[in-house]
Amino acid sequence: MMVLDEAPPSQQHSQTREAIELSVVIPCLNEADTIGVCLTKALRSIGEAGIQAEVIVADNGSTDGSIEIAARLGARVVPVKKKGYGNALMGGIEAARGEYIIMGDADDSYDFLDVPRFVQKLREGFDLVQGCRLPAGGGKVLPGAMPFLHRWWGNPMFTVLSRWWFRSPVHDIYSGFRGFTKALYYRLQQRCTGMEFATEMIIKASLYRAKIAEIPITLHRDGRKSHAPHLKTFRDGWRTLRFFMLFSPRWLFLMPGLAMSALGLLGYALALPGVTIGRITFDAHTLLFASMGIMCGYEAIVFALFTRTYGVAEGLMPEDPRLTKFFKIVTLERGLIGAAIAIFLGLTLLGLAVNQWRLAHFGRLDYAHTMRYVIPGATLTTIGLQTFFSSFFLSIMGMRRQ
Repeated sequence: MMVLDEAPPSQQHSQTREAIELSVVIPCLNEADTIGVCLTKALRSIGEAGIQAEVIVADNGSTDGSIEIAARLGARVVPVKKKGYGNALMGGIEAARGEYIIMGDADDSYDFLDVPRFVQKLREGFDLVQGCRLPAGGGKVLPGAMPFLHRWWGNPMFTVLSRWWFRSPVHDIYSGFRGFTKALYYRLQQRCTGMEFATEMIIKASLYRAKIAEIPITLHRDGRKSHAPHLKTFRDGWRTLRFFMLFSPRWLFLMPGLAMSALGLLGYALALPGVTIGRITFDAHTLLFASMGIMCGYEAIVFALFTRTYGVAEGLMPEDPRLTKFFKIVTLERGLIGAAIAIFLGLTLLGLAVNQWRLAHFGRLDYAHTMRYVIPGATLTTIGLQTFFSSFFLSIMGMRRQ
């Protein structure tokens, strides 16, 4: 348990016997410039508010004296061998003894004097309390505290995406200063070991309908002098975007798939009867492009089902009532029947095309005419085979749901 140095022995003994309510977890990798300031503020805020708490420094392999500073100030140092921001936090959180967890960076950009404000919200029953640095949520960014691209593009863009794609209620998804219950942490089963850890928590908490609050905070200029920030703008921006897409099969696969399929069907509606609009005639070549759109779109839709099913089965995503209803309606047997019908129709059209060739004594054909059999026939046969194999694969992945 963390106690201030000036606490008398009798008070220390009393605090030791009481349950720890809060664990402040600070990830650390060579933060000798600022770790002392962060710990001093955290300890001071805890002491002044009378919170039964501990301060944990999750060290990720520091060699600059950070560990010695933390130990001297009275923090509990938890060594974490696996490298990465997320790994360091997970190691510290799992070692924490408090009911509530507050995490914050060790670069002195967050004011740990705000710790009691987070605790108050957690005591009110919120599962997650996010500190907001941006004016949209009442926060403040001091001059030089946030790079231009982060401030005006990266952070607002990803925040809007999180609100749109995942119904996240926060206005600053990248903020690393937040409080949450340990029960929520175990419920979310976080997997990301790098910088995506923070965004994963917000996204999953939103998907799991956790009770989320937001409080305004001030972002200060990074206090480190000996080395540059660990965050890399384009590398970590891409990693965040990649995580967003992987965690949203609806926008990565389903919506593009539906759009491509719709365009393909429109192409069929124009090309099969050979519609002419002005000087433009839609013929066999249009039909070929339309088939490509339909097949690619269908494949993307199937991948959306694969991804969602896998995510739910592995606990990456919460149970989806729509997916449960889908599996009740679209069973393996119905999928196989649909596949058989598509294959039968496709082979029938291909057979008619072969018959046209036979009638021409296996000579030259009128391709504008025969392609109206060949292209739809090949498309239906391909989709039927995709449906056949996909039905079995979905059934295998869905077995854990039954």
